[in-house]
Amino acid sequence: MTSAGREALDGLKIDRSAVGPGRAFPWGWLLLVVAVAAAGWWWWQRPGGLLVETALARPAAEGESRVLLNASGYVTARRAATVSAKVTGKVLEVLVEEGLKVAEGQVVARLDDSNAQVGLRLNEAQLAAARLSLDETRPRLIFAELELTRFRALLASRAASQSDLARAEAEVAALQARLARQVADIAVAERSVDEGRQQVDDTVIRAPFAGVVTTKDAQPGEIISPMSSGGFTRTGICTVVDMESLEIEVDVSESYLNRVQADQPAEAMLDAYAGWRIPAKVIAIIPSADRQKATVKVRLGFAALDPRILPEMGVKVAFLRREAVAPPVFPEGAVLVPGSAVVSAAGGHYAWVVREGRVQRRELQLGGRAEGDAVVAAGLQAGESVVLAPAAFLTEGVAVRAAKP
Repeated sequence: MTSAGREALDGLKIDRSAVGPGRAFPWGWLLLVVAVAAAGWWWWQRPGGLLVETALARPAAEGESRVLLNASGYVTARRAATVSAKVTGKVLEVLVEEGLKVAEGQVVARLDDSNAQVGLRLNEAQLAAARLSLDETRPRLIFAELELTRFRALLASRAASQSDLARAEAEVAALQARLARQVADIAVAERSVDEGRQQVDDTVIRAPFAGVVTTKDAQPGEIISPMSSGGFTRTGICTVVDMESLEIEVDVSESYLNRVQADQPAEAMLDAYAGWRIPAKVIAIIPSADRQKATVKVRLGFAALDPRILPEMGVKVAFLRREAVAPPVFPEGAVLVPGSAVVSAAGGHYAWVVREGRVQRRELQLGGRAEGDAVVAAGLQAGESVVLAPAAFLTEGVAVRAAKP
């Protein structure tokens, strides 16, 4: 190779001594930023999507401003009893079925009373024997008293001794004591008969109050006892519910308890009959809170009972204002959304609408506020899902998934 060619090749070499350590290009940082950006893009665009809280836009209706609080609970009965027996015995017959109406004192079941009947007959025989003994003692006492009178007359004429008179007096006293004891024995025997009759009557099970049988818990041949004594012993014949005592129990959060007062009007809607609004009012606020749930139990009574209302039904309750409130006037076609779903910007107001798992920015025209909700006059339709408290980094088309309420 000529000297000129060698000089040309030397000119292509990089002089690494001219580049200091501090001037090296930060390739590692660049790769890290690219990786983070790629991971972020995958996170927001992954099939699951960003977890967000959503709410449905609902039609603006008159009278919504009267509702102070909504709660849910169950229909309960103030008078409900599991009917059992006072004694342990074998079920002879059950005279009720589920759904049957019973009157107070109506016989619902009978137990085997053969042992109780035997005991009653024994007590009655003992009473009869005590009365016969009394009939035997009375004439003997009468005779002894006559003898005592005769001996007193004989003693006056000295025809009888003092010992004869003392013997006659002792006989009268003994018979009087025996008669008193036999009278007491008769009273004891009468109480024994009453006890035997009560034991027989205890084998007859009656309804404690008028109501409807909701469950039948025993069958003929089973052993029933007022106390549980094993898996083969029943403790109840049936359950009777007084349908006239039905009411509502709901749990109200401590944060909203100041919105509930005694005798406050309310509307109840059974889960089984959507759209049926039942007038009700607050009966009592139970003066005790649930520490774990931070709630207070509230009892409500129905203004009028209906056969469709059944115990343990789920119910939703709307607590209303006491005073009449003029219904708000909403623009035609307006919808209500929680105020946290509306974002205010320099150009107006907008919300993020969830459609097919992705968000869309929707410009809104507001028509005011109603009980903390935003009145949307244009831009949303009833039933559309909006993001609550949207994050500032949300962008058009980001995949999201709704959190469970």
